[in-house]
Amino acid sequence: MEHPAQQPDRPGARRTGAGRLRWWSLAALAGVVSAGVFLAAAELVAFLVARDGSPILAVGAFVIDIVPQWAKELAIELFGANDKIALLGGLGLAVLVASCISGILQFVRPPLGAVALGLAGALSLAAIVTRTGATAFAWLPPLVGTAAGIVVLHLLIRRLRAWHAATVDAVVPGGAASGGGTALGGGATPTPPDPGARAKSDAAAASVDRRGFFVLAGIAAASALVVGVGARVAGAATSSIAAVRRALKLPAPNSTVTVPEGAELDIPGITPLYTPNGDFYRVDTALTVPSVDPGTWRLVVDGMVGRRVELSFDDLVAMGLDEYSITLTCVSNEVGGDLLGTAKWLGVPVRDVLAKAMPGADADMVLSRSVDGFTASTPLASLTDDGLDAILAVGMNGEPLPLEHGFPVRMVVPGLYGYVSATKWLSELKVTRFDAEEAYWTPRGYSAKAPIKLSSRIDTPRLDKAVDPGPGVIAGVAWAQTVGIDRVEVKIDDADWQPATLSNPVNADTWVQWFLEWEATSGTHNVTVRAIDRDGNLQVEERAPIAPDGSTGWQRRLVRVS
Repeated sequence: MEHPAQQPDRPGARRTGAGRLRWWSLAALAGVVSAGVFLAAAELVAFLVARDGSPILAVGAFVIDIVPQWAKELAIELFGANDKIALLGGLGLAVLVASCISGILQFVRPPLGAVALGLAGALSLAAIVTRTGATAFAWLPPLVGTAAGIVVLHLLIRRLRAWHAATVDAVVPGGAASGGGTALGGGATPTPPDPGARAKSDAAAASVDRRGFFVLAGIAAASALVVGVGARVAGAATSSIAAVRRALKLPAPNSTVTVPEGAELDIPGITPLYTPNGDFYRVDTALTVPSVDPGTWRLVVDGMVGRRVELSFDDLVAMGLDEYSITLTCVSNEVGGDLLGTAKWLGVPVRDVLAKAMPGADADMVLSRSVDGFTASTPLASLTDDGLDAILAVGMNGEPLPLEHGFPVRMVVPGLYGYVSATKWLSELKVTRFDAEEAYWTPRGYSAKAPIKLSSRIDTPRLDKAVDPGPGVIAGVAWAQTVGIDRVEVKIDDADWQPATLSNPVNADTWVQWFLEWEATSGTHNVTVRAIDRDGNLQVEERAPIAPDGSTGWQRRLVRVS
């Protein structure tokens, strides 16, 4: 006779929609617990033998690589620096739904649930082993995790199906006993079965199977939680680069930035001249911050060079550090956006490092590579020009680079958007040509070369806060890297353009602050800002999207006075 779980809707079983939902919910629970065991076992093995073998992080990194350009832009616009958290949350939700489905499939049509879980393991395995820099045993965590998850799913669903069968039989006695008794032979009169005894037996069996299911599910879930969280926490503790960074003492720089009097305006609501490290924007492709020990860090310079060069962190620092004031801008920064910041950077000129390798005369590009596989294409001329302060930075605002901003070494290149220049967790500089190599973002719809565009921003008054009538101030920042800002002009409603007062510039690579005093009158006003650089170029008025090489347009803000 076919097993009752394989005929959940037959009339004899007296199944109802509510009853089916109950069993499917329990099967979904089994799927979730099994998925938890899968991930926990994988995290444990990753902690022991292959730190780069975490399935959820590998799949997350794979998703970052394959999602279309518009989706990346939308994520950055909606979540900003929290886009990685949002991605992990979305992946967690997807895993939850998929694990519920696998549990239901295993209950209704075994072994489809186990096959689905195995497929998920295979996908995570592929995502891990195809990542740049995957270690020799990176395949082991997803393999062990998949096996553990499938075993637990099989055991849980087997208990659940036994419980289901006993429950159905307790409601509708079946089999030979329900057909009129058991023949005793010799023409004896059949003895009628005892329905009460059979029902009690089936109920007892159902109770045992129910306890067995919940005990196994509870033990598996608790073990997965303890092992998974423990492995992740232990991994973070044993590989903590934060302690290494805190203990690192950078030598004093040979030169420091001179900030002139009047470089920072004392105006409430205006952006500070220098952005604190904790407030500095972060946009990159790393799902988790790479852990790079400066003691083992190496920078390789190769490609179209006279000789291959390899530097340690101590080698780089021994070349002598200087302090630089540079504003960084993300290509994803919309008109009026906040994906930019200014810091005092401590580092070594890239041109001094490249000079050791003697780039070939035919080279025109440097492909910089991060430890996580990200690459950026930077014009060689921008890195070797004596008039440009392109650096390999090791410090930021008076301390070693924060982990999320590229510790121990990153690139900082004034005048170029970050996606073609500001490689974090730097590991390689490959001297090459634009017609021979492509960087990470180029095949994804962005330009291979991307100079930062002249722009300006209104910081105050804010859009969401009304101001009082009377004397007031409109203020913000403007930037024109490698050239410098000559003037900023502000227009209120349909009046003429008015020149704003500028702060004293630190240098051409650092933004300037500006302000305009005005007499605010009650009502709603449109405030527009534009900038002109020292070469006489006017900021582009027409709006353009961030792709393929940065947004353009004058910022216009609605100001309420009441």
